[in-house]
Amino acid sequence: MTTTDYEVEYNNRRRVADAGAIAERWKVASAGYRETAHAELDLPYGPAERHRYDLFFADRDAPVVAYVHGGYWQSGDRALYSFLAEGLNANGLTVAVPSYSLCPSVSVLGIVGELRSFLAALWKQTHAHPLVVGHSAGGHLTAAMLATDWRDLPRVPDDLVRGGIAISGIFDLQPLVSTSINGALGLDLQTARDASPRFWPTPPQRRALTAAVGAAESSEFLRQSREIVESWGTAGLETEYLEVPGTNHFTILGELTKPGSPLSQRVSAMAQRVQIGSFIPD
Repeated sequence: MTTTDYEVEYNNRRRVADAGAIAERWKVASAGYRETAHAELDLPYGPAERHRYDLFFADRDAPVVAYVHGGYWQSGDRALYSFLAEGLNANGLTVAVPSYSLCPSVSVLGIVGELRSFLAALWKQTHAHPLVVGHSAGGHLTAAMLATDWRDLPRVPDDLVRGGIAISGIFDLQPLVSTSINGALGLDLQTARDASPRFWPTPPQRRALTAAVGAAESSEFLRQSREIVESWGTAGLETEYLEVPGTNHFTILGELTKPGSPLSQRVSAMAQRVQIGSFIPD
C-alpha cells in the first residue's frame, strides 16, 4: 500500500515549472485592463485594509459573477485577476473581484466570514444574485458560500448564492495539515475538518455546483472535485464534474478568457440561470 505524498500533490508551484511566468502574464494583462475598463475600483465591504473589491461592468442588468482568487488563503490580491473580468465582460457578464485578509493574520474560517460580508455588500450594491466563481482556495470559498445559510445574515435573500463554479478547488483541507502550505494556515486535523465544506451540512436544493479541474492536475485535485460533486449530487443538488483537457492548475484560468471554451460557456449559462433562479424544483 502506497502513501500519498501530499506535498507533491498540493504544492502546485513546484508541480508547474512556469507558474511564475504565468502569474507575470496575468499581472501585465490585468494592469492594462484596469486602465481601460468601465469599472468602480476599491469599493469597501468592511473595515480592514483588504476589505475591498473591484466591480467591472458589462451591459446594464447583466448577470453578475463574483470571482474569488486563490493563493492557499495566504497570498494573492484582486488586482492580479482583473484580466479575467475582461474576458467575462466580453461575454456580457458584470464581474466583482474582492480581496480578503490573508493567513496567518486571520484563520481560514475568518476568510469565509469575510467573503460572506463581501457578498452581502455586493447585494446591496447590485441587488443581483451573483454566480460565485473561484479558483483553488477560491474554489473552497465558492463551495463555502454555496453551503452558507444566508438566513443568518441580515438584509440579504435566503438564496443569495444560488450557484457556484469551483475551479481546482479544495473542499477537504485535512490533507494540507502535513504540508509546507500549512505553515501560514496553522491547521490541525480538527480545525481543517471544521473549515472543509465537504463535511458541512449539504447546501439546500435549488443550488447548483460545477467543479472544474484541469486534466493535468494532481490526482488529489481530481479526487477533491469528483468527491464534492458526488456527495452533493447524491444529496439532491444539481452538480457537474468538468475535467478540462490540456490544462494544469494555472492554465485552466485561461479558459475563462476564451468565449467558446466549455468552462467559459458554463460560466455564462449558469450566470443566466442564477439571475432567474432556474434550478432544481423543491
